[in-house]
Amino acid sequence: MNPVTPAHADTLRALLSPDRVLTADEDILPYSFDGTAALKVRPGAVVFPRTSEEVAACVKLAREAHIAVVTRGSGTGLSGGSVPSPQCLVVCLVQMDKILEVDEKNLTMRAQCGVITKEIDDAAAKVGLFYPPDPGSMKISTIGGNVAENSGGLRGLKYGVTRDYVMGIQVVLPDGTLTWLGNKCVKDVAGYSMKDLFIGSEGTLGIITEVLIKLLPRPVARKTMLALYDRMESAAETISAIIAAKIIPCTLEFLDRTTVQCVEDYAKIGLPTDVEALVLMETDGHPVVVQEEAEQMMQLARQHGAREVRAAADEAEGAKLASARRNAFSALARVMPTTILEDVTVPRTELAHMVGFIRECAIRHNLKVGTFGHLGDGNLHPTFLTNERDHEEMHRVEAALEEIVNETLRLGGTVTGEHGVGLAKKAFVRRQLGDGSYELMKSIKRALDPQCLLNPGKIFDL
Repeated sequence: MNPVTPAHADTLRALLSPDRVLTADEDILPYSFDGTAALKVRPGAVVFPRTSEEVAACVKLAREAHIAVVTRGSGTGLSGGSVPSPQCLVVCLVQMDKILEVDEKNLTMRAQCGVITKEIDDAAAKVGLFYPPDPGSMKISTIGGNVAENSGGLRGLKYGVTRDYVMGIQVVLPDGTLTWLGNKCVKDVAGYSMKDLFIGSEGTLGIITEVLIKLLPRPVARKTMLALYDRMESAAETISAIIAAKIIPCTLEFLDRTTVQCVEDYAKIGLPTDVEALVLMETDGHPVVVQEEAEQMMQLARQHGAREVRAAADEAEGAKLASARRNAFSALARVMPTTILEDVTVPRTELAHMVGFIRECAIRHNLKVGTFGHLGDGNLHPTFLTNERDHEEMHRVEAALEEIVNETLRLGGTVTGEHGVGLAKKAFVRRQLGDGSYELMKSIKRALDPQCLLNPGKIFDL
């Protein structure tokens, strides 16, 4: 790939405007990394398009000059997906931030890719509708980034992930062609499902510039509860019992002892810090059903060893209890200079074993690790609290992560449940998928992006 030259920068300024093209070192420094620890690469230039046509023009210029293009939203990614390639062109989409349509009759919303995720749900709420996907970064991450990474969230158990709400997308292809995939139809089986190819493709196949998303009627009622446990196994047994009772809560989250301690130090919620596990439970829907499910879940928690169960009296208290989980990453990030938030998923029946394995692995390698995650869908976030300047400790982190990944795969799990592959997980992908699926993905990349122009080096190497 070629670097961005001063001549290229001048052409970009003519395409956009001088204030929307950055080339000075001090200006582009914030765009040399994302939310992933210990990854940083200097780009050649950063541009801020405001329309799909401007994105297409930037891609066409890059293609003609054989310059790599890395797309970026808010930079909250945790797998290195938006870390630049050396001297590449970063196309930052945060100024494409318009909600274009809220269609109450068809229960859809159309928005530019740079709209903040929480603003999507806030706009839906104004007309009594609901956008369920709620990644931990929802107050800052963009909807385009969520689609590119197929983001999950705390409500994933009941409502699914981002892919389940995407009805259409506008995409700039690697040759600069602008195309629309999908529509407002609830049923459509005409041809290949092309939009699904781009959802979760991490910017390697095309640049998503607009999204058409499905909305739901907003739940009338919600009930939030916390259960405290002296044994992680008891927490896992409670989850199994809730699912076996044919209750699908909107949220089933957990924090281990280390995470609870950090959250209490940070947020002062009033949590006991001697518990082995804290489980957050939420149910939503019709008020009668919500009350019945809440009572059942609290009873099941007590039957399976919870030493205490708390129920929120109102929505404000529910938000306070839920903040125990939503503050987990922020609380852990205060402890050490470097926070490495990992992401593995195992079958729900293996959760208790996997949490115990992570704890033993941390002891074995003399590391501080807090674990939290989505207990209802098996998605765990072991979080290493370390210092990237301590090279010996970082080697121990790498060794521990290798063990955790190997155990995850042995149990039939996946190396990433919601953060994506990017740079951080690409060494593990072939192991999980096998040669056939791995080579099939590479063949799709070669077919759509033969120059390897878009986000090169992410997911796999060509």
